Amino acid sequence: MMSQANNALAVVSSVALTLPDVKESRTKRGTNWKVKGRLMACEAIHKSAESHSLMVCVSKEERERLIEEHPDSCYLTDHYRAYDALLVRLAKIDEQALRALLESSWRFVREAA
Repeated sequence: MMSQANNALAVVSSVALTLPDVKESRTKRGTNWKVKGRLMACEAIHKSAESHSLMVCVSKEERERLIEEHPDSCYLTDHYRAYDALLVRLAKIDEQALRALLESSWRFVREAA
């Protein structure tokens, strides 16, 4: 499990940047990872998200499956419901599960392009 926020984001970055065409950028609103300019994941910054959460782009179908299978680490708030998005508690997900999730997001974003 990932504990501290900065360490968790470093792990997200190290995993995300192994995927083809992924670029990281940092703004005053947080860090994000994009595939060919399309958002794949970012720090969840909306006030409805729990602190130290990651927003990951996935299909609504996959989101429902992940929330059902991993309710401790995956969740959703009303703000994100309309989007192809999933919220992840970084302190509750291990690196292997994070890798699988980011790979799934990468495929989803590339296919949607």
